[in-house]
Amino acid sequence: MTPQGNFMVAAPIRPGAETDLRALLATLNSGPGVVDPANPVLPFGLYERLHVARLVILVDETLGDLALYNTGLPDAPLWLVFLGDCDGAGAAMLGEFAARSGAGLRCIFSHCIGFDAGSDLLAWMLRHSRAPAACYVNWVGRTVRQIHEEAALRSALRTWLSQNDNSLAGASARDIHHRLAAHQRAAGPALTPSAQTPAGWHVRHVLNLIGVPLALLMLSPLLIVGAPVFLFVLRARETTDAVITPRPDPAHVAKLAEIEDRQASNQFSAFGHVKPGNFRLWTLIFVFWVLDFSLRHLYTRGRLARVGTIHFARWVFLDNRRRLLFASNYDGSLDSYMDDFINKVAYGLNLVFSNGIGYPRTSWLLLGGAKHELPFKYFLRRHQVPTQVWYKAYPDLTAADLAGNTMIREGLERAAMSEDEARAWLALI
Repeated sequence: MTPQGNFMVAAPIRPGAETDLRALLATLNSGPGVVDPANPVLPFGLYERLHVARLVILVDETLGDLALYNTGLPDAPLWLVFLGDCDGAGAAMLGEFAARSGAGLRCIFSHCIGFDAGSDLLAWMLRHSRAPAACYVNWVGRTVRQIHEEAALRSALRTWLSQNDNSLAGASARDIHHRLAAHQRAAGPALTPSAQTPAGWHVRHVLNLIGVPLALLMLSPLLIVGAPVFLFVLRARETTDAVITPRPDPAHVAKLAEIEDRQASNQFSAFGHVKPGNFRLWTLIFVFWVLDFSLRHLYTRGRLARVGTIHFARWVFLDNRRRLLFASNYDGSLDSYMDDFINKVAYGLNLVFSNGIGYPRTSWLLLGGAKHELPFKYFLRRHQVPTQVWYKAYPDLTAADLAGNTMIREGLERAAMSEDEARAWLALI
């Protein structure tokens, strides 16, 4: 299989360049929230390995919250972020961008501090790359090509069934499966065999699978001894940390709503502050360490815990780990997305986001928090930033569609099925 990779380039915007940059990024879209995949600046549609990508200016509307902790971030940069998820290595994807869209990227990054006409574009992007603290892939190994081929297969099978409806009357499900398989072999759309998994990925995967549990085992005496102290300090802070959940500014919400629900999926970009001090920072680092392990080895086939609507997601530290970016790609509306998490994995949200300034009050890191539904939704909306450019290679397909299409292909390739299995398989088409 071809495992997925990711990339993220983050650079501070030059003072006074934000307005021109926004105007340039707007030319990449055909309308609010709708990218033109063939735009002349950065034609995302040319890149066959690219699942999703975005360009976003991280405007922090919550800098004033730091005053509640008697601190500030006076030199906080205004970040331009270019990130995406792809088949294969993220660095190789950046190399492809530099080779094929160098002029457009140079025009974009010319608005950033430290980039000039003589800069080596790829080297500059790699120097400004940021690795995620944790990242999620809905289905590890399912490529963009596979997604398009399986969607074409489903459409072709539906067409054949419709055209042969009369001749199939009275046929068993097993017989229909057999005839569909024969039709696919003779005249169906091409299906590319899965590629061999890179040896290096296997090695890293196994080392992580063994290394993290081993490290936890070695740390377990220290964790057990330190747990009472940790819980005492945690609880003391939970009862005193500021909760900042005002109703979001209607103008801010209107900007966000303008670019949402334009297709089957949406993007989500949120930016906020980690609570000051090493206690919260190291709690968050440890949570991400365990979370990243879980995302690598447990949640690789269509679901993040009980949530099945997310395509890709990541958490990335910025500003010496003082601020955190969360970026995701999900199906449906924002309300349904938030409700999914509140009802199914609120504890997971609390583990991460309760370490951020202003989050609804939690108990013992797991309880409360996101369960305070309205304050939680206000918190998220307030920290959400409009994404200037967002691309998805298969805009009309949901994660459920992708899973169903894969099951159709796998069923078609089976040599034999029982009647019940064939009937269930046909229902997918």
